[in-house]
Amino acid sequence: MAPPQTPKTTDAARRGGDTAAIIGVAAAAVCAIALIASLVAGGAVTAQVIPGLPDPGSLTRWGLPIARNLSALTGALTVGLLLLAAVLLPSERGRLDERATGYVRAASWTALAWAAAAAARLVFELSNILGRVPSDIVGNELTSYAGQIAEGRALMAVVLAGTGIALFARTVVSAAGAMGLLAAAVAALVPPALTGHAAASGNHELAVTGLALHLVAISVWVGGLAAVTYHGLVRPGGDAGEAVRRFSAVALWAYIGVAVSGVASALSRLYSLDQLVTTPYGLIMLLKIALFAVLGVLGWSHRRSTVPRIAEQGGRALFARLAGVELVIMGAVMGLATTLSRTAPPAPDASDVDPATAILGFPIPPPMSLQTLLTLWRPDLFFILVIAALGGLYAAGVVRLRRRGDGWPVTRTVFWFAGLLTMVAVMLSGFATYAMVLFSTHMLQHMITSMLTPILLVLGAPVTLALRALKPARRRGDRGPREWLNAFLQSRFSKVVTHPAVATALFVLGPYAVYFTPVFPALMSDHMGHLFMNVHFLLTGFLFYWTIIGIDPGPRKLPYLLRFVLLLLTMGMHAFFGISIMMQSAPLAMEYYGQFDIPWSQDVAGDQYQGGGFAWAVGEIPTLLVTVMMMRQWSQDEERTERRRERHSRRGGSDDADLDAYNAYLQELDRRSKNEG
Repeated sequence: MAPPQTPKTTDAARRGGDTAAIIGVAAAAVCAIALIASLVAGGAVTAQVIPGLPDPGSLTRWGLPIARNLSALTGALTVGLLLLAAVLLPSERGRLDERATGYVRAASWTALAWAAAAAARLVFELSNILGRVPSDIVGNELTSYAGQIAEGRALMAVVLAGTGIALFARTVVSAAGAMGLLAAAVAALVPPALTGHAAASGNHELAVTGLALHLVAISVWVGGLAAVTYHGLVRPGGDAGEAVRRFSAVALWAYIGVAVSGVASALSRLYSLDQLVTTPYGLIMLLKIALFAVLGVLGWSHRRSTVPRIAEQGGRALFARLAGVELVIMGAVMGLATTLSRTAPPAPDASDVDPATAILGFPIPPPMSLQTLLTLWRPDLFFILVIAALGGLYAAGVVRLRRRGDGWPVTRTVFWFAGLLTMVAVMLSGFATYAMVLFSTHMLQHMITSMLTPILLVLGAPVTLALRALKPARRRGDRGPREWLNAFLQSRFSKVVTHPAVATALFVLGPYAVYFTPVFPALMSDHMGHLFMNVHFLLTGFLFYWTIIGIDPGPRKLPYLLRFVLLLLTMGMHAFFGISIMMQSAPLAMEYYGQFDIPWSQDVAGDQYQGGGFAWAVGEIPTLLVTVMMMRQWSQDEERTERRRERHSRRGGSDDADLDAYNAYLQELDRRSKNEG
């Protein structure tokens, strides 16, 4: 519970609130100045007189960047308040205290403002596209834009998410509920990144993922710092030092995320280094990079000196020192980021763009060979980050165990990194390039992603490693990473998705639902759709194999005979899936594959037949591997059971421990009946 408020603490809190307000106003003012100056210098608000193209008017030219900026700020504040309540402040056995609950309630208001800013942006975006003033497009045109056009649907998703968070945040009192709202808020940041400059850039894999990562990282950083600063200024004692210590680690990862995403954005939008100094887009990006470097230096300095002092001493002066300058500079960075979104990036040379490049982000590759598979790599930022994170965290866990003097089986480490290598082979190498234009290569990618990679990752026992390597929360009853992982494993969601019927249905029926419906060409035509498809195959495969050969602790343990039945049923359904593709009379997804003219591969039907053959045949190797592992696990389980029986027998029991337990139960009932008599 929060300590009682005295007149002295009330006055101190009021002074802290005044300091927080001053910092907030200063940051907002700098953000507005940076926004206005960069908009004017870059020409984004200057009327463009182009014959035949209407002008939306000054209200839209100014209103659109302001709405974008307000949407970014309110979204960051919503994320920051929920981050403070769910992660940074200690909880008590899964319950939020009074202060954390108050921050969740405050997030409901910022989320409502976020929804309103997104709604205003929706109107101004359509006004800018049609070249008409906002009052002329409110009605059926706005409804159609919000429901049928990708940009409109993305903004409508933000409006709905913000409204939903605002409603649910009024009732949440648990740490799990606050964490759920935080996840929803972070997810709501992503849809606008999937449209606009990023979606239209040549290198979709870098641009789209880079912008999405940038929005999430900067929102966590800015919003988290603002929330922690307010908490420290108004309530500098108690758990404020712990909140700063936790946020310091979060801010480091956010800074790395912003740096990585910034490099990816520059690589995807600039075609030469000289465009950094010869184009308005490059100059604004240079200024943003300079401010970002200043933030990095300040953050490093505070991490070394200010944060430890706050954790030990507290104090409003230290909090003001920690956040004052950083928040002001962050305001300028967000203003520049909004201007950057309104500034057209350099256009590629028209001679370098062909229909295939416009769709894929790269030209049709040459005939497949060992050389092209090893050289035509695809820099898919999402899978680069996933593979790097999974490999780095696993290695860190193993090192921590070794330093502690605990062992970890080498075979599990080998399995894990072998699984990551298969992801590199099919997601990042030239194999991934050909998978975008050839159905057979795509199907082989799908089979490896869903049926080989998950087996290797499951045998790496990542959950067991995490539970052993992660340290318990410092404060009893609080939730750290280890406690959150335990809570997730024991949650109702985990029990549902790991049920054999659910896991098997997702794994078996997914390919049928994708490939034999219009979903497949739609997903292939969009980078995020293709990304979603690969992630879906990877996760459903991991979930299925985790239930039948998983080493990690789970909600339930299946009998080995049932595991064999599920494996045989699943492999049979996959074989039938491959045969069904081979028997198709017409090629699949010609809406997508028909767009490409591949001079060295004209037989689309033959390529599809080969892909069906891969789906039929490739399942044999995973089936053999899983069968061997299940037989080994079954044998080891029997040996452990036999050793327990032997130990029980040496202590004076019979050879059947279960029978001894039942006999002891009957003796206890008999003793109770005699005592009652």
